[in-house]
Amino acid sequence: MKKFRIFCYAITFLFLASQSYAAIPKNDQGQLITSLAPLVKTVAPAVVNIRVSQTVKSRSPYDDEMFRRFFGAPNVPNNSREVQSAGSGVIVDAENGYILTNHHVVSGANKIQISLINENTLDAEIIGSDPATDIALLKVEANELVDINIGDSNEIEVGDFVIAIGNPFGLGNTVTSGIVSALGRTGISTSGYEDFIQTDASINPGNSGGALVNMQGELVGINSAIISQSGGNVGIGFAVPSEIAKSIMSQILDFGEVRRGLLGVSIHTIDEETAEILGVNADSGAMITAIEPGSAAEKAGLKVEDIITKVNDEKITNARDLQNAIGLKGSGENVEIEYIREENILLANAILGQQKINKQIGSDIHPGLVGAQFSSSTNRSGIEVIEVEPGSPAAQRGLEKGDLIVAVNRLRVENIQQLESIAKKNNILYLMFERDDRTLILRIQ
Repeated sequence: MKKFRIFCYAITFLFLASQSYAAIPKNDQGQLITSLAPLVKTVAPAVVNIRVSQTVKSRSPYDDEMFRRFFGAPNVPNNSREVQSAGSGVIVDAENGYILTNHHVVSGANKIQISLINENTLDAEIIGSDPATDIALLKVEANELVDINIGDSNEIEVGDFVIAIGNPFGLGNTVTSGIVSALGRTGISTSGYEDFIQTDASINPGNSGGALVNMQGELVGINSAIISQSGGNVGIGFAVPSEIAKSIMSQILDFGEVRRGLLGVSIHTIDEETAEILGVNADSGAMITAIEPGSAAEKAGLKVEDIITKVNDEKITNARDLQNAIGLKGSGENVEIEYIREENILLANAILGQQKINKQIGSDIHPGLVGAQFSSSTNRSGIEVIEVEPGSPAAQRGLEKGDLIVAVNRLRVENIQQLESIAKKNNILYLMFERDDRTLILRIQ
């Protein structure tokens, strides 16, 4: 009996183990694809390794304002040093030398070099970059480059086979395979616009900016992030859809900047509890709580208390869905909005306006914020920290890029003007901010 149980356990284990592997993909004729080598040979030359050089200032007690005030400022050597990091990129226009990658791969770079599959090294320059979608566009001057066709990420489905190509841990041009695990993933980062493709194709540090490719050899995503406690792959990776990357690239090339769409509304998430309290006939959506005069929303006939449930047939279940749906579109785009007004389901067409990015440097706000840059342009209420210079007073006090300030001295803030107003009246600031799904408080003096 004992041997029989052991035999059953063994059969069960083998069965479960066999289920952990994806089935062999088929081509358009229904034939099994027993090797991805032909596909890889076609697309791999379009994926490049990126090396970034950056000068950072090492932290020293002599950089601290209070330390210098009480103990003097001795002559110390320049404590700046050069650091290097690695990532990946994808050639999408061989004739013009355009390469797509992640914003975080090249942010703050002093020098960028790319290595082709034939190991040739080229200098690259940043044409434009968008932190909110984590997409950057580079350019190189070279002949005989190989590019990849950009596919339509709107056509991929959960279960589709994909391959990821990149530079994990500095191991150039590495290929992994898997399937599309989920679509439309959000909540991965604390700021920015999100509509990620989730995949179980192995993505590791260094893969950022690399290619996610379908079985037709088309680029469907730019690999961007992973979820992992160890820093290595655990089968959960994320890529920016190619349609978003293509839109950002087009805006950079057409306007020299990203011109993000603006509906011009303040909104609040509608859930079952809120709907019951307000007595509205909707269990999800985004309710308009304010409309800017002259905005796209006003021109489209929308009103306060309207509940938006769809944008271009894309379901809107909460405020963040609406912010992503609008923010991922360009200014001037025409969108169809479905909304509920007094039990009626109505449609409106809106031509999106343009978001105005309001930036401010910390030195103009408070001495303790020197070295930081802030922006009111974010997909959530608050003030985003968009840059922090290493070793600066802001960095020494613990502020980091990506932090979202939501309150100052216990007063809610939604824009830089409110922060400036509070800072003018107070020498000491208590900043409440969100970072990695945590709420923290910093004392700035």
